[in-house]
Amino acid sequence: MRVKKQKRHRRAVRFYTACFGFREPFKILCDGTFVHHLLANRITPADTALANTLGATVKIFTTRCVLAELRSLGDAYSDSLNAARNLITARCDHEKRKSAEACITEVIGENNSEHFFVATQDAELRKKFQEIPGVPVIYGLRNALFLERPSTFQHEFAKTVEEERSHMTDLEYKMLKVKKRKVATDEARDFPDADEDHEDRILEAQDLKRNIKRNRMDTKDKAQFKRKKAKGPNPLSCKKKKAQGNTDSASAKERSVDDSARNRSRKRKRSRKSKNTIEPIVG
Repeated sequence: MRVKKQKRHRRAVRFYTACFGFREPFKILCDGTFVHHLLANRITPADTALANTLGATVKIFTTRCVLAELRSLGDAYSDSLNAARNLITARCDHEKRKSAEACITEVIGENNSEHFFVATQDAELRKKFQEIPGVPVIYGLRNALFLERPSTFQHEFAKTVEEERSHMTDLEYKMLKVKKRKVATDEARDFPDADEDHEDRILEAQDLKRNIKRNRMDTKDKAQFKRKKAKGPNPLSCKKKKAQGNTDSASAKERSVDDSARNRSRKRKRSRKSKNTIEPIVG
């Protein structure tokens, strides 16, 4: 479960950094409920716990209205008030005290220009920020912290923004037209005969495109057959011719071998006969 949670958090952080321009160190705007939850569940130090959740360094912020609300809650939230005073105070510009919810929504605005992560335990406030593009929400559950997944509205907003970036705006289109006209007028002044040459080139290019299209259509319609190429003879059926000089030398060698064998056999026969004749004389 822990590995899956880390992967989910990493994917969400990557989405906000790629689509909405969030950068390290991440800024986290806390309300009083979140600070109280951290102290009640002993999730301290808070900066390390949040850094482990987001996988990057963080800076924790709060507002003066949040501090005033914690002060009004009495002694039960005195520890939370002391902990919130140690945080960085974000600028809210409210002369009269507002509720923490109203103050945080005004600081975030319509598009979260300051790139805040909002940390709260208020369920209604979390739902509210899911409908605003580029507002990631952090909440606590017992002794664990969670980063909510980007909503479908935020995904759709990111897609539309990406599509708008790929297309030209009306202002850019008008500027491009003005530049083209300036270039055309400058060319006309410098080269008065250039317009006729330019038109001729355009016509030639159109004719070439038409011819290429026709050739492609012709090649597609015609049946294509493979030509049978002449094949060579089977190398296994071909035997190499023997040279005539080699055959003569081989036959001469065979004759000499036969003659030497005959001579040996004759000598052996003579030696046997001589032994047979000598033996009775000696006896």
